[in-house]
Amino acid sequence: MASSETVGEYAADTAKSGGGMPQLDFDTWASQIFWAAIALFLLYQILSKKIMPRIAGALEDRHHAIADDLDSAATLKAKAEDAQKTYQQALADAKARANEIADKTRADIQAQIDEANAKAEAEIAARIAEGEQRIGAIRAEASRNAKQIAGETAQAIVEKLAPGSSDAGTLSAAVDRALAARGISG
Repeated sequence: MASSETVGEYAADTAKSGGGMPQLDFDTWASQIFWAAIALFLLYQILSKKIMPRIAGALEDRHHAIADDLDSAATLKAKAEDAQKTYQQALADAKARANEIADKTRADIQAQIDEANAKAEAEIAARIAEGEQRIGAIRAEASRNAKQIAGETAQAIVEKLAPGSSDAGTLSAAVDRALAARGISG
């Protein structure tokens, strides 16, 4: 704790100096105003000559950098849009070309199929005609053989049933009539 003597000494010193804060002492105001003016002038000079130009330069540089970046971004955006349009056009052209190639390939394959079908049909028709000729020849041969076999069989039957009474012309005419009735011609 502070002693009563210390507090008393402080009160005495304050009373001698006029009491209160030195800034409020009217005797020193002129010198305080003078030094405040010099300090403000120096502060103004330092701010206006050194600090403010640097700040203004930095702000100007920043403004130019932002403007340049925006210009670059706009240019790159335009280039990207052009590239996208070019890509879209190339893609559309490629699709169209692919469709043309597919259509041409389909047409070529269909032509080959049609040609192969025509060849196959011609070959089948030729084989059918050849088969019909063979069948016709086989039928004619069968008819001749049937007449001969029927004649020989009829003669053998007549010889067995009535030996010596067979007439070749009569038997042949009877066989021809029987074969004609069955639709077999000889």
